[in-house]
Amino acid sequence: MRHCNACGHAVEFRVPDGDHLPRHICPHCGHIQYINPKVVVGVIPEHADGRVLMCRRNIEPRLGLWTFPAGYMEASETTAQGAAREAMEEAQVDVHVDGLLMVINVPYVSQVYMIYRGTMRGDHFGPTFESSEVRLMREDEIPWDDIAFPTIWNGLRQFFDDRAKGRYEVHSLDLAFRRKPPLRDEVAGDAATP
Repeated sequence: MRHCNACGHAVEFRVPDGDHLPRHICPHCGHIQYINPKVVVGVIPEHADGRVLMCRRNIEPRLGLWTFPAGYMEASETTAQGAAREAMEEAQVDVHVDGLLMVINVPYVSQVYMIYRGTMRGDHFGPTFESSEVRLMREDEIPWDDIAFPTIWNGLRQFFDDRAKGRYEVHSLDLAFRRKPPLRDEVAGDAATP
């Protein structure tokens, strides 16, 4: 950051009085620009027959790989509202957001993922500008080696593990390093940390 987002003056990068980290500070108007992590909200839409709705990405990053609906939270919405909005935007699907499944911290890209379980309210879904293909899949049909992001891989793995146990819990995971998730046959028991 080179200029103040309040007045446009050149900024300085230093520790403000009473703080402990360097920030972008405007010497002209005094505005301090805090750069905070982005919140990503997502939902795993489940059909009445138990299949989950997956989207093939039609945008970068990770063009052509698979995900469930997820994206950045917007101002003035709750995390659940954002997850439902993303489902409509990415898959044309109306989802009842059930409960929080997982919180994943990804400090190397300054993101926090809030992943929900969801129930499809009907049978309608389809491709969008963001998704070239949208498809219902059983667990054994998930293209595990072609999942777009480690957060999506871990969220799906946890969803299916909890469903197999017959009870859902809220889980947390810290992804401290940028690594490809393990192959499905390398995972035993609970969700693995890549």
